[in-house]
Amino acid sequence: MIRATLVTSAQPWHTAVCSLPAANFMQAWEWGEFKARYGWRPARWAWVDEVSSARSPLAAAQVLERSLSLGPLTFSVVYVPKGPLLRSLDEPSLERVLADLETQARIRRAIQVKIDPDIPQASRDPQQALERTHAEGEQCAALLARRGWRPSPAQVQFRSTVVLDLAPAEDALLAAMKHKTRYNIGLAARKGVRVRHGTPADLPLLYRMYAATAHRDGFIIRDEAYYDAAWGAFMRAGLAQAFIAESQGRPIAAIIVFTYAGRACYVYGMSLDTDREKMPNHLLQWEAMRWARAQGCTTYDLWGAPDMPNPQDPLWGVYNFKQGFGGRFVRHLGAWDFAPNRALYSAYALILPRVLGLMRLAARGRIRRTAMSEDGLGGDR
Repeated sequence: MIRATLVTSAQPWHTAVCSLPAANFMQAWEWGEFKARYGWRPARWAWVDEVSSARSPLAAAQVLERSLSLGPLTFSVVYVPKGPLLRSLDEPSLERVLADLETQARIRRAIQVKIDPDIPQASRDPQQALERTHAEGEQCAALLARRGWRPSPAQVQFRSTVVLDLAPAEDALLAAMKHKTRYNIGLAARKGVRVRHGTPADLPLLYRMYAATAHRDGFIIRDEAYYDAAWGAFMRAGLAQAFIAESQGRPIAAIIVFTYAGRACYVYGMSLDTDREKMPNHLLQWEAMRWARAQGCTTYDLWGAPDMPNPQDPLWGVYNFKQGFGGRFVRHLGAWDFAPNRALYSAYALILPRVLGLMRLAARGRIRRTAMSEDGLGGDR
């Protein structure tokens, strides 16, 4: 008999999550504590087969819930970022996990439950011209559809990514890269670019660089306190590392890499307009890969790619950069929603983009002020 158990302390949760495949830092205890500062209530569930003597969890899910008030009525939205985690994709385990999430949604009057499992649906190795479809991913999608779940119109995380196997030796990793990528790593070093490890003391610098990048490239970010909490909490816990590229002692680019359960994820990148011809981003990624490998990580996730690689896609340039490191393209199931009340869900889906649009307008002004401030980056704008 499979039973769900609420886990209420950090170490048992860490043990449970790290025992499961595809564990992600967004299922770490620290991620739930960070999100709790911004209106979400985390609950950590582990599913155990009580008949089995192993007692190892079959599945786990860090469930984030947020309350919403619509006049006199209170509802909630529920999100399982990069989860649930499953030991195997057999139907009985997945059915039980989904059934429990659906029941909790009804009890809590949730408008929706969104899951976002890292279950591959298709992949392609660098040497392959065609994608390989993953039967287990297709079966999971079919099961979700049968139970009334639907592909979400609002994907929160990237559905696709590029993943690098860190098991080979450094020489083999370099040899597997595209010639231009390997050349640019060497070029950055020859041009005098040096990479140092960042510390929590660098958080203000990292945010100002991130705001400058957002202003230049036209994407929206949150305020400084949000990233200070996210980056700082994981850096202090030893679960994230910043890498800062410098030229003549001045910062020109940086990345932040999260590590959890043997997996390194490049999640945030930032750069200035100056010295871009010195290719600091190539050297940053290589130094981060070397560091992650030394930390015992076996996988380096470059975090984000077009769902269907296409030269017309806005992410095509980013995809080409990441593919240059010799990684494997993976497309996951993506986010799926379960809605106990379809009418309420439809109304919420209609209103949400308008609310987010207003939030983006407010954020643009803040980003511009930070990016263009006189002391923003020591005068580098």
